[in-house]
Amino acid sequence: MYNVKDYLEEQEIKNLSEYATKSKFTKGRKELFDECNIRTDFQRDRDRIIHSKAFRRLKHKTQVFLAPFDDHFRTRLTHTLEVSQIARTISRALKLNEDLTEAIALGHDLGHTPFGHCGEGVLNHLVEGGFRHNEQSVRVVEHLEKLNLCVETIEGIYSHSWGLEPKTCEAQVVQFADKIAYINHDIDDSIRANIISEEDLPKECKDYFSSNQSQRLSKMINDIILNSFDKPKISMSEECWHYTTILRDWMFKNVYIDSPAKLEEKKTARIVCELYNYYTDFLKDKVESDSIQRIVVDYISGMTDQYAIERFKDLFIPRSIQSNIKNIDEAIFKLISKN
Repeated sequence: MYNVKDYLEEQEIKNLSEYATKSKFTKGRKELFDECNIRTDFQRDRDRIIHSKAFRRLKHKTQVFLAPFDDHFRTRLTHTLEVSQIARTISRALKLNEDLTEAIALGHDLGHTPFGHCGEGVLNHLVEGGFRHNEQSVRVVEHLEKLNLCVETIEGIYSHSWGLEPKTCEAQVVQFADKIAYINHDIDDSIRANIISEEDLPKECKDYFSSNQSQRLSKMINDIILNSFDKPKISMSEECWHYTTILRDWMFKNVYIDSPAKLEEKKTARIVCELYNYYTDFLKDKVESDSIQRIVVDYISGMTDQYAIERFKDLFIPRSIQSNIKNIDEAIFKLISKN
């Protein structure tokens, strides 16, 4: 029988850059499983991520604006898809492994909390040793959902956060694509929310990129491609990086901190904090003390915005007496069995 996987692997070796990660030479997985004669190992990683429960939950997790606010604002899922699209475009142009790039991009935020970086910040404050969503994303794929991904995919998911050093060119591409995506779509969402206008953007950035989102995106992407082609390291030109940083810093001052976009954050922070304290106390007599924090963090970080809000209502807001109330904390008992 014709083996498609063998053909695809040979095509990678023949056509991809010398700096691309070839699926035939993957460092492998922790556990072996039956070979697939249709897909490469990195294609299988991508498919396993897409079919995971954590990936589906991203559609109801906040990016910057609370998801219930408007159907047109980005969620964590649409952000992930935009990162994937940008990263694939760059990887294809640079003749890197597009399948590995896509797998990393689709999995990079699986461990993100409800309520975006606000939720992450609360857990980081409460949890001994802190909380970082990139580490939780690795925990999701390795332990909670046991996706048994390739080493390169897991390393890329872990190292997507800025300040870390990705080991493959594909992971470096995702790191840049993540930043490009959130800067540009957060500008678009902020304009939609009437928090800023295109005229408010820094003049030097408009002069360099244009105030048009499509042109701004294209310039950032093209700059990376031009500066990285046939090189072992992915980078922007100093000039483009300079104006990208100015734009990012401006967004922090005008949108990400103390803007109308953040008016609800005190409420969402309280929800995460109250849930953490409640479940930490709830598990005291049910599991060993050194497992409690891990279980609670896994449970809360996996919640969608709406689920966290509903759990808060159920636990802290009085309701009329109901018969046959189902225990909707079943998920936390499943986590107990995994620890």
